[in-house]
Amino acid sequence: MRIAIAGASGRMGHMLIEAVLQSPDLDLVAALDHAGSSALGQDAGAFLGQDTGVAISDDLNQLANADCLIDFTRPEGTLAHLQACIKHGTKCVIGTTGFDEQGKQAIHAASQKIAIVFAPNMSVGVNATLKLLDMAARLLNHGYDVEVFEAHHRNKVDAPSGTALAMGDAVASAWGKKLDDIADWARHGETGAREDGHIGFSVMRGGDIVGDHTVYFCGMGERIEITHRSSSRATYAQGSLRAARYLARKEFGLFDMHDVLAT
Repeated sequence: MRIAIAGASGRMGHMLIEAVLQSPDLDLVAALDHAGSSALGQDAGAFLGQDTGVAISDDLNQLANADCLIDFTRPEGTLAHLQACIKHGTKCVIGTTGFDEQGKQAIHAASQKIAIVFAPNMSVGVNATLKLLDMAARLLNHGYDVEVFEAHHRNKVDAPSGTALAMGDAVASAWGKKLDDIADWARHGETGAREDGHIGFSVMRGGDIVGDHTVYFCGMGERIEITHRSSSRATYAQGSLRAARYLARKEFGLFDMHDVLAT
């Protein structure tokens, strides 16, 4: 399967390139970066000391050579890449977070023409955690206050993280609610007592934290904590490759990691 990587000079891009190069069933055929990047023209494997023969480029027409693009960049970049994927019939794995509603609708529209896996977190462990949260929320639907805490590295630009939002949504859905209707995104000043049935969010940014998430179910006299901690981006890379392989059998449609892991 011929793979293209977006954001090739970034930390996640490096992880993805290394993972593809180590996979005998995958070929790296394109490495994309934004116009003006200092990495343009460099070999995609230079950071590994390898000569792959694939130069980092900002030419989206290179997607014509790829079966699937894996994209962990920024919403505006991903949406531009998505239009190029439609043009060239290239499938897409999207791990980018921070989309607004219009961006999500654009992804949904694109899935009518190409096959897309779109998930806030590609980690197998995170997606198992979402299943556990659904189960816990159904059992602890009365008398428990829910709080979602997440921590990431200092350079992450969106908050709460896509994974934290997915965790909150898993709880809200289990309660038959919409997250936007019951989320408390921030607290400051004289907030008053906590409102029943709401989900609170808190965010930490610092250092090189890859990703920590904890959902608290706080009752009277007890507290249940469901936690996932990432110590390496390799888990996201391997999940992304699994998603790309899943798309090999799809012509169009919008899928998530639950679909991928069910096969």
